Amino acid sequence: MSKLNATDIQGFVLRGYNLPVARYLFLQFEDAQRARSLIVRLLHKVTTGQKWDAGKPASTLNIAFTHLGLVALDLPDATLLTFPVEFQQGMKKRAAIIGDTGLNSPEHWDECWRTCPIHAWIGVNAQSSQALDAASADLKTLLEETDGATIVGSQDAAAVVIDGKPTTREHFGFIDGFGNPDYLGVERSSQPGQGKLMPDGSWAPLATGELLLGYADEAGELPVAPVPHLLASNGTFMVYRKLHQNLATFRAYLEEHAANYGGGKEKLAAKFIGRWQDGTPIELSPDRSDPSIAQDPTRSTNFTFGADPGGTRCPIGAHVRRVHPRDAFGFASKLIDRRRITRRGLPYGRFAAEGEPATDEEDRGVIFMALNANISRQFEFVQQQWIEYGNDAHLGNEKDPLMGNHGGNGRFIVQGDTTPINPPFICGNLPNFVELRGGDYFFLPSITALGMIAMGLVDPR
Repeated sequence: MSKLNATDIQGFVLRGYNLPVARYLFLQFEDAQRARSLIVRLLHKVTTGQKWDAGKPASTLNIAFTHLGLVALDLPDATLLTFPVEFQQGMKKRAAIIGDTGLNSPEHWDECWRTCPIHAWIGVNAQSSQALDAASADLKTLLEETDGATIVGSQDAAAVVIDGKPTTREHFGFIDGFGNPDYLGVERSSQPGQGKLMPDGSWAPLATGELLLGYADEAGELPVAPVPHLLASNGTFMVYRKLHQNLATFRAYLEEHAANYGGGKEKLAAKFIGRWQDGTPIELSPDRSDPSIAQDPTRSTNFTFGADPGGTRCPIGAHVRRVHPRDAFGFASKLIDRRRITRRGLPYGRFAAEGEPATDEEDRGVIFMALNANISRQFEFVQQQWIEYGNDAHLGNEKDPLMGNHGGNGRFIVQGDTTPINPPFICGNLPNFVELRGGDYFFLPSITALGMIAMGLVDPR
């Protein structure tokens, strides 16, 4: 296919900015006309997918809306009704469907997610905290001048800094961010294992319509999208989730159970995740981390599970095998190609290195954002069927060991083999290592669509 019109697509969709700090602002609109005048003023500030020929900017800005936000902007009812039902309902109302119950249920979320109708998300990413503060100050000035919206919540996030350098580690200590998919027409430096698996074992980009509205998806169909067509085209949906990490619980659980596991603590942790802390896939190196694999883009994501049906190398229930099963389910991995999502986001909160004291009460975790053309078929399916349930992997109702909403009753089986170095092992009474603290579903429009919304030109006829 021809190249996408990168100037019409928000940059946040087309590329991971890899900027070390971010601030996410949550807005409420009180008056549709004033809100639209704010969007008019923001239009030229929105970062597009254009290439950065002069290097990375000091900061970026992107914007997305909840369904309630589009209602508050006075979009016509005939348009509002054409959005997919899960987006219309929002994440809170979908809680029972996607397993956000118990500790993860909405009554435990942060106050702004519990009490305020959130209408818009503005994401500011920056090269430094000074640039972040400057961009945020400009934005607040604009809000005051237009009286277009009120900030009802904000979330700072930042890459974990180790030895003075930003890294891609998360708070449990693992290097993250290997697996984003390739899509037709999206220019990025890709590596084997990130697209879809082909019959000859090579990897190819996924159909554009798995990420962007207005393009054919892997079934050759157009994803469900609002009318008019121009409003949807080059836009996507974003899932925003604040995931709190119970670091003290995670460390204590590993310490206690590793005492009985022949492979030791580091290996037991790797079995949970499916990668060693340095990112080495255990499918390729089950007994030790191997920096030569982890740091080699041709190898670090270039693996499959089809030759390991019993999970003796990478457990069947390990986190990376659940969220991207590759060829583990057969059918030439066609089923998997319809469930891929693009991840964005950063950690938040203080990093406590191994050996440093840490409590569960400290506010730390990951801001997880997923981009997908179809929230129910992509994000919700993965969350419901692969993270909160195990039937597709023949694991009954077992949940993802890392992300699952276990409530103290979870179970994780390390299949292993008969060798002393890789023994089978069962972990019982799994607690919640990760808890949901809020979030929602957002529509991330194209630049054209933003202009239509700003000028009140959305016409479904």
